[in-house]
Amino acid sequence: MAITDYFQGFERMLIDTGDVSINTLVGGEGKEVILLLHGHPENYLIWRDIAPKLAKRYTVVITDLRGYGDSSKPKGLPDHSNYSKRVMALDQVKVMEHLGFSEYHIVGHDRGARVCHRLMLDHPEKVLTCTMMDILPTYDMYERTNSEFATKYWHWFFYIQPFDFPERFLGADPDYFIRNNLLKKASPEALKNFPEDVLQDYIRCYSDPATVHGISEDYRAAASIDLEHDIVDRSTKIKTPLLVLWGANGVVGKLWDILQGWKDLAEDVNGFGIPDCGHFVPEEKPQIVLEALGAFLEQKRKNS
Repeated sequence: MAITDYFQGFERMLIDTGDVSINTLVGGEGKEVILLLHGHPENYLIWRDIAPKLAKRYTVVITDLRGYGDSSKPKGLPDHSNYSKRVMALDQVKVMEHLGFSEYHIVGHDRGARVCHRLMLDHPEKVLTCTMMDILPTYDMYERTNSEFATKYWHWFFYIQPFDFPERFLGADPDYFIRNNLLKKASPEALKNFPEDVLQDYIRCYSDPATVHGISEDYRAAASIDLEHDIVDRSTKIKTPLLVLWGANGVVGKLWDILQGWKDLAEDVNGFGIPDCGHFVPEEKPQIVLEALGAFLEQKRKNS
């Protein structure tokens, strides 16, 4: 299958935000708009089994984050601020403004969910609802790190090393890194959900040294300037309705109480761990994600 076949009916464009160009796909004709944000080490393709179905009822916008996929990958600044989640969230706001959307639902997995978290804090008036998958806030995960997390999420601590140590090592064998990272974190029965053409596109992107640098900067920002921003906002209660999903067999879901973690920070939180699911929730269990998201959005529509 050609990669474009996964998103038939979607228009692809590069949107200039004035700072970077963001690879963007737009499809559907619904009055309500959903923005989908991917995680590491992937790109927009994580939504291949979800976006076309959502597009039957909603207008769907999918992007590659700054530093990932086919979006711009600027050189990181000394303080990593141009890869802060504040800046990455603003990228998405500018994309949506370019498309004429002032209010929308946001859905994110992994790194994309961290961008969603910051987008809610910095631009709450734009976010109708937020769905986040397989994360707790970055601050909490660093504060509660233990040996099991550090072992299984070793890349968190490798990427944050100074330039260009992680770039040289993690970029040395893109094929091995992508396959090792994805296929070891997914549940065994879900491996069939990672077709070779999709893996090859992830490998293509990760083969670009600028991508490995951009991703390293994303993580360096997470361990520095993002924590500074998050500490300031710890006392700000999130009012946006939240749906939090996680893989019941994944590292994050096993180590922490995800639902309670978000309830400590937000007023309206629902969610559950998805059975027989590892870290890559949208790719491993797309049907469950679709059902949960559909029910969540319908409930919030009735209550609004």
